[in-house]
Amino acid sequence: MNSRSISRWLALGLMVVLALASCNRKTVYHHFQHTSLTDWERNDTLFFFVDPMKQGGTVQRDVELRIAETFPFQKINLVVEQTTLSTCFIRHDTIDCDLIDLEGNFLGDGITLFQYRFPLPDITVNKGDSLRIAIRHNMKRETLPGVSDVGLRLTIR
Repeated sequence: MNSRSISRWLALGLMVVLALASCNRKTVYHHFQHTSLTDWERNDTLFFFVDPMKQGGTVQRDVELRIAETFPFQKINLVVEQTTLSTCFIRHDTIDCDLIDLEGNFLGDGITLFQYRFPLPDITVNKGDSLRIAIRHNMKRETLPGVSDVGLRLTIR
């Protein structure tokens, strides 16, 4: 075999491995809600409605944020309330999200808008479960400038 054939076989093998690895997780929901960049009010709860699940299993939940350079704090505290509609089971999670380090550097990816992903504890869902997930900030300040979007990603493991 020449080096060109070996390179092709290696590339093919790498593609197969990546394809198999990507089959272990499946994003079943990914959506962003826009907030007012000048003032996200504490009572402006964002709702995410997840259609009935096509399969049951363990679900990884991630809250995603996009913030601007005008965000005035190092952290944000979020309250996430999830209701499983078929059973009326309610779960509350509170997460503290580090956004800016002590030197004033943004910890997220981006240039003028910075994107972050924060994991929540995994949950178990049954086939056919629908979810309603509400997210709001829980900061002492009533209105919060600099938050552009809040997102939710659900991935079956």
